Amino acid sequence: MLGQIADILVYLFLILGVFFNLLAGVGLLRFPDVYTRLHAGTKCTTFGSIFICGSVIIFGVRMWLMGDTNGSTLTIHTAGVLIAILLTNPTGAHAIARAAHRSGVKPFGAVIDDLAEKPAKKEAEK
Repeated sequence: MLGQIADILVYLFLILGVFFNLLAGVGLLRFPDVYTRLHAGTKCTTFGSIFICGSVIIFGVRMWLMGDTNGSTLTIHTAGVLIAILLTNPTGAHAIARAAHRSGVKPFGAVIDDLAEKPAKKEAEK
């Protein structure tokens, strides 16, 4: 019974991970500028990696509970990889976004600059 529940969780997590990674691909193709593409790629691949690594960890724990010693190694290595992904993915995205901002890359029409409009209205009234 416990093995069937673990298998269902493994498949569910794999489906969710693949779904989020597919969303990342769609976001990279559909979004207009570097910032929104970076957001889609980073958030979705991070969540996709969490779910895929979660499925491997569940599978490794199941193997370990059934007496296979390789399950503990698989679980520990996957947890290490997950920690590395969770640390490096957002950091790398922040570095890329900062470099794009410093290079003068402007967002694609998604920014409303209310502060730039107010002085122009006051001068028109005078």
